[in-house]
Amino acid sequence: MQRWTQSLKPLLGMFLQSVCPACQRSTPLELCLDCERQVKRCQLSEPGAGWHAPLPVFAWGEYGGALKRAIATLKYDNQPQLAQPMGRWLAHAWLASPLSQTAVTVVPIPMHAAKRHKRGFDQAELLAETFCGVTGLPLRRQGLERVRATDAQFGLSAAARQQNLAGAFQLGQEFRRYASKTPVLLLDDIYTTGATVNAAAQTLRRHQIRVYGVVAIAKPAFAGSRE
Repeated sequence: MQRWTQSLKPLLGMFLQSVCPACQRSTPLELCLDCERQVKRCQLSEPGAGWHAPLPVFAWGEYGGALKRAIATLKYDNQPQLAQPMGRWLAHAWLASPLSQTAVTVVPIPMHAAKRHKRGFDQAELLAETFCGVTGLPLRRQGLERVRATDAQFGLSAAARQQNLAGAFQLGQEFRRYASKTPVLLLDDIYTTGATVNAAAQTLRRHQIRVYGVVAIAKPAFAGSRE
């Protein structure tokens, strides 16, 4: 019986393989090796290049090409499993940086409850779960709460972005009970102009919670520069 079961394993493996959400080829992984290689070509050689005041930013990759498509697939094509490899890549890059020597608490940038219900998951929270699982850092899923639905930031001016996010966040129930004793590391999928993470950081700072910086999977080439 055991010999018969062993002989069927290769055949069963063929049928149990999932489909790569990016190219539709069979793969036992979240992404096939070819698509993973394409995404990894977007990895930044200096992810901490944007780590400077007023809000330091650490980003794994440049937002474009295969990485942009993978993030869109995660968010809009109902492929939450893609948060696992992305969270791992971000975590390994963070651990390789001297910035990781500081003790921090990770807080994902939350979605509004209505948007989360419609999508079925919060991608920043999923990324943070994997990131913390690899780094060993404490995770506070409800450190922040998004209390006001906001319009899409794309296409808005800098002033309109700030107005759009005014009052969007409040302290979450975890920090209302126990304020963080360590600095907070905010985590989001994409860092663009910084309007969203700055609004979140301001909410924490109003409650005397120090913000260490932001980690993100991707940022455009211009984001986080000193210009």
